[in-house]
Amino acid sequence: MNIRMDAIYTRQSVDKQDSISIESQIEFCKYELKGGSCKEYTDKGFSGKNTDRPQFQQLVRDIEQGLIQRVIVYKLDRISRSIIDFSNMMGLFQKYNVEFVSSTEKFDTSTPMGRAMLNICIVFAQLERETIQKRVTDAYYSRCQKGFKMGGVTPYGFKTEPIVMDGINTKTMVAEPEKVEQIKLAFEMYADPQTSLGDIVRYFVDEGITFDGKEVQRPTISYLLRNPVYAQADLDIYEFFKSQGAAIVNDAADFAGTNGCYLYQGRDVVDSKRINLQDQILVVAPHEGLISSDIWLACRKKLMNNATLGSGIEKKAKHTWLAGKIKCGRCGAGLMSNGNYFRCRKRADNKSCEGCGTIRMREMEADVYDAMCQKMAGFQTLTGGNYVKVNPKITALNVELVQVETEIEKLLDSLTGANAVLLSYANNKIEELDAKRQSLTKAIADMSAEAVSPEQIKRISGDLANWDNISFEDRRHVVDVLASTIKATSDDTDISWKF
Repeated sequence: MNIRMDAIYTRQSVDKQDSISIESQIEFCKYELKGGSCKEYTDKGFSGKNTDRPQFQQLVRDIEQGLIQRVIVYKLDRISRSIIDFSNMMGLFQKYNVEFVSSTEKFDTSTPMGRAMLNICIVFAQLERETIQKRVTDAYYSRCQKGFKMGGVTPYGFKTEPIVMDGINTKTMVAEPEKVEQIKLAFEMYADPQTSLGDIVRYFVDEGITFDGKEVQRPTISYLLRNPVYAQADLDIYEFFKSQGAAIVNDAADFAGTNGCYLYQGRDVVDSKRINLQDQILVVAPHEGLISSDIWLACRKKLMNNATLGSGIEKKAKHTWLAGKIKCGRCGAGLMSNGNYFRCRKRADNKSCEGCGTIRMREMEADVYDAMCQKMAGFQTLTGGNYVKVNPKITALNVELVQVETEIEKLLDSLTGANAVLLSYANNKIEELDAKRQSLTKAIADMSAEAVSPEQIKRISGDLANWDNISFEDRRHVVDVLASTIKATSDDTDISWKF
């Protein structure tokens, strides 16, 4: 026959000055024994959020073998902070006739009142744990919004240096010149439509190029090309992440084309293995961006189009590469396509627009393609070899244009179910904003002719010349670079060029 004995269970998550030590817990518990013998079970460095603790599991096995008559703890949250786990534990104690004692809370589990009080206390113990978790989450989210580096592995090509932001000590990333050249090479190679990830890996291996002494692998290159930490955050980056549903902390004016970005996981993500951009938070970071937005976006969109990579991000455009650019020539709302025709979204929603008429999708695509070819032919003649990298006035105008277009979108969204008075006000306001948009677009076009690099001209011209063979996303990229908006009806097409 087994002789049952008392057991002392102690747990400590981490060593802290305000945390009671294992030794002190044992002393408190031994006071309850009045000098009797016991077996000690200690889990150090384990959380109380679940029961996945080695010594606790050993205690359970000993109870099931009939070796334990009483379990003594310093405080009930030492043994569990979960209501479900504690309830299961009390069922185990009752099944094997084991008493439970909390040396500082004086519970008697042999009475109904004692069990009720115990359950009440465990509710508060779990509430305390969940409150702590929420504080941690809120603090993380707040620091994300301010552009703090949130730990983790520093992306390849950077090292960290301490800085002070908003009076808080944190770290910023500083580029390492030799590694930056490798990163730029990878982006420039993949921006070529004919180059695959495998081509880059083979080239790096053949040339003896390694990342910190390790042979380059496809997943490494893929992750590098996706990471906006390298991108020069300008309005094109802003528009891309906005179109994909990411939460953008900074105002459009902060996307000046000099800094990189941080992309954080959103606070409400449950399954981290199925993250898409709608679960993400984009923040302009304090470090310098390395890769121009046009090259970064060309690589990112090419990756999105490559189904074998399983990006988990569903492309919004399915039928036409004009999606997102083509608008109703009468009301300014976006045109939708069913694969054959375009129709006005506002007309479909509430019939507040008379519609754009009959516009065949393939015919419109052909017309826009011809217009882009003509634009590039004339543009190459006019610009010659002149190139001005950045014009602050253009940046300011682009910021203003984004703000105007955002206001128009909000007004259009408000028209669903609106009464006659609101419709009249909104339509008048939209007309004013549209006139301002046209004025801004023209001013940007007039100032932008010398702000496009010869390399970008060459790349776009090459894509237009090879139009039948380039990917759907590459076509979207070309029209995105060239055109601000395309307003169309069955009678007329008006393209607002970016330069």
